[in-house]
Amino acid sequence: MQKLLPWFMWVFPLAFFAFQFILRLFPGLVISEFFAKYHIGATDYGLFASLYYLGYASMQIPVALLLDKIGPRIVISLSALLCAFSTWLLVVSPSWELALLSRFLIGVGSVVGFLGTSKIISQWFPQNRYAQLVGLSFSFGLLGAVYGGRPVSFMIDQLGWQEVAQLLSITALALGVLTFLFLRGKSTPQEEQYPVVKSLRQLFSYKPLIILAFANLLMVGALEGFADVWGVSYLINAKQITKGEAAGITSYIFIGMLFGGPILGFFAEKFKAHHNVILIAGLGMSLLLMLVLAFHAHLSTYALMVVMFLTGILCCYQVVVFATGAQLVPIHLMGITIALLNCINMFGGSFFHWSIGLIMDYCDPNTLVNGVRTYSLDAYTYALCLIPVCSMLGAGLVYCSKRAQANFVVKVAT
Repeated sequence: MQKLLPWFMWVFPLAFFAFQFILRLFPGLVISEFFAKYHIGATDYGLFASLYYLGYASMQIPVALLLDKIGPRIVISLSALLCAFSTWLLVVSPSWELALLSRFLIGVGSVVGFLGTSKIISQWFPQNRYAQLVGLSFSFGLLGAVYGGRPVSFMIDQLGWQEVAQLLSITALALGVLTFLFLRGKSTPQEEQYPVVKSLRQLFSYKPLIILAFANLLMVGALEGFADVWGVSYLINAKQITKGEAAGITSYIFIGMLFGGPILGFFAEKFKAHHNVILIAGLGMSLLLMLVLAFHAHLSTYALMVVMFLTGILCCYQVVVFATGAQLVPIHLMGITIALLNCINMFGGSFFHWSIGLIMDYCDPNTLVNGVRTYSLDAYTYALCLIPVCSMLGAGLVYCSKRAQANFVVKVAT
């Protein structure tokens, strides 16, 4: 029984980590419903979707500190309850402003999913199993993203989006209560503490790291712009298919991500070419999405699934970004480096969602059908072109980071 206890403790943060992916993807399944309820356009909806990432990014470092200070049991429980309250608020609120607040708070609550899981692994498992279990946790978490697509879309069609949101709120409440009742932390040797502000100031002096961080921001569009929200509505418009079919096709990006981490990590380590792997991934994502935008009429459903699957593999370049960033800093800064990279990465989600909505409204400003905003395929296409363009720019920054790292190493050596 004692051997099973660590696995039992791991289940609770892992369940919440997978669940928060469903909350993250939910807006992409209810765009038309929100247009009708709140009488908004794509810019407003892009702002709504982006607030999740803003809340998620802004709380990366504070939540990491809280996990150290008061432990994962309390932090994960309160985060789950916050998600429950915020999702319920989204259902009952007639106000667009409260809907925006709800989305921001869901992002704040979701941030503990991965951080809390990592903390429990570090407390309950041997150090030599940490990397293996973090990777396994990420794979299980992505199953939440896979099942948060077509199955949840089917439930929305059958029950209505408000009823599904109520079920999600109840699920979050149950996860919070169960975590509080059963999860226990475990004392670990205290590591030397470094001031957060001083550590961040030191990180911003590492030019190769900062360039890499902003390259990462520019390259997240395929995942956080297309897969998370806008991809489903684009495919409905472009292929004239149902919401469930579009969500099923888009979910292949997350299926690809189940395999992408080990594959890209292997090539990066095998050939000692971390920057090159990231650069190739950025260019590859750009080419694949341009293929979809330019030739969607000629791509069958199966071809689209293959393209999404390959895109998902390349989206795991972020694993290599984290590994590269960790190599650029002293060991005592590794934790805060990962938090900073993930923070800037999630700001990319805010940038893409709001910008895509803004471009859609600019391209197709006044189309109404039964009083509800609708958009042409051209508006979707022009807006989503932002993703491959930024991905190519990000690949260029990766090359600049590689050059800057070479110069940085020379300066340190001298």
